[in-house]
Amino acid sequence: MSEDVRRAVDLVWRMESAKIIATIARTVGDLDLAEDLASGALLEAVAQWPDSGIPRNPAAWLTSVARKRAIDGWRRSERLDERYAHIARDMASNPSNFEDESWDPDHIDDDVLRLIFVACHPVLNRRSQVALTLRVVGGLSSEQIAAAFLTPVATVQQRVVRAKKSLTAAHVPFVVPGREEFASRLGGVLSVLYLIFNEGYSASSGTEWMRADLSAEALRLGRILAELVPQEPEVHGLVALMELNASRFGARTDASGTPILLPEQDRTRWDRGQITRGLAALDRADRIGRGRGPYGLQAAIAECHARAAVFADTDWKRIVLLYEALQELAPSDVVALNHAAAVSMAYGPAKGLEFVDRLVAAGTLSNYHLLPSVRGNLLAQLGRVDEARAELLDAARLAGNERERAFLEAKAAAL
Repeated sequence: MSEDVRRAVDLVWRMESAKIIATIARTVGDLDLAEDLASGALLEAVAQWPDSGIPRNPAAWLTSVARKRAIDGWRRSERLDERYAHIARDMASNPSNFEDESWDPDHIDDDVLRLIFVACHPVLNRRSQVALTLRVVGGLSSEQIAAAFLTPVATVQQRVVRAKKSLTAAHVPFVVPGREEFASRLGGVLSVLYLIFNEGYSASSGTEWMRADLSAEALRLGRILAELVPQEPEVHGLVALMELNASRFGARTDASGTPILLPEQDRTRWDRGQITRGLAALDRADRIGRGRGPYGLQAAIAECHARAAVFADTDWKRIVLLYEALQELAPSDVVALNHAAAVSMAYGPAKGLEFVDRLVAAGTLSNYHLLPSVRGNLLAQLGRVDEARAELLDAARLAGNERERAFLEAKAAAL
């Protein structure tokens, strides 16, 4: 197979697999079967395109082949049930109803939205939702997902297989949920995208501090979702948050991959295009007029950083207020820790340490490496060097990421 054909096949699958699988799944009513049919069509492309040439509309070609494979399979089945028989007859007698020769790669229809909600159905646990979302919506291979999360390929494959079986066993319909359950289901979808983005933004383990491609995938899916549900402010809020945070990627590490924290970052390396898109997404969320939710508030915090030309210009008092509002809407100890760090910037390290020590006393973040990390930094600012060093070494011990562990150890040594 020529390099041009290989690139075309890879690109079409990467960009269009979600829509192809979603379109087939709507027809056959089975996600697992739809993915098998789409994969089979891809194998036919690999076999035929080197001789026949790349079709004018590759995605439409793959969809048409997948549908024909479905008809052929049902016709060969010895136990062809009436539902499949009806679909097969309809597809065979009215091919124009099922073939879209005007396939627009920039158009995203409700089929993709259905696929997103199926992949994030609450019958699945969060890890399965993430794996299935990246597999069937993101178009990533099991090997790519495994590499991103430092998980064995077999584990990823098992999660995807079990997820599909669970959806089938639960008779999960291939539909967008009704408005009465939309909010709770959408919350799960946003949570999955947020988790994927954050794992890329600050990797929980491994040798690299960031996995920008993983965050980029979450952002791409978020943009798709924002176009599918344009009247949901929290979707735009999450997109804004991801755009604004991703804008810093180019400044978050040095040439060797060592982390560079916010105060030391070269802000000329921040992606101004992404900042503009992030601010526009936040404005779009605000114009819907339903107030800011947790993602919108976090995006507003990121906005404060994006608007500051230098670190000293950051409006920390506003950030403190935003964290307090976030704690009211979505209380968590991690939010409380971030609030404490903001308090230290706005009102001094001694005041911030008061809030941090309350969290230490509560004991709920005893295994979270950023708690001793923040406390160590505050103690260092207060001149309590020995205590600060001990805290930073404790943070390094708890850190799962090798880059971050080395960074914390170096900070402790520098004291």
